[in-house]
Amino acid sequence: MKGIGELDMIMLKKRDGRKELFVPEKIVVSAIKSGASPDVARTIAQDIGRMAKEGITTQEIKTKVLAMLKSNNPEWERNWLVYDIAVKKRSV
Repeated sequence: MKGIGELDMIMLKKRDGRKELFVPEKIVVSAIKSGASPDVARTIAQDIGRMAKEGITTQEIKTKVLAMLKSNNPEWERNWLVYDIAVKKRSV
């Protein structure tokens, strides 16, 4: 199994159309802020990294991460969504 730092370099597509390098550590940080333990957060990031393909969108990643958070603890998914609405001013 690859560690977080050993994933292939994958470019993702952001909401505004820009391309950016996929950085699994961003998922880890966000998942921890949502309430997940560091171990669960790393597992989620690794799972996403294994399934991520060139050109994956941030929305696709978010959808997968939210599903994984919810399957572990529905409160974690709610925490992520509340943060997106309150801080990032995003609609859900």
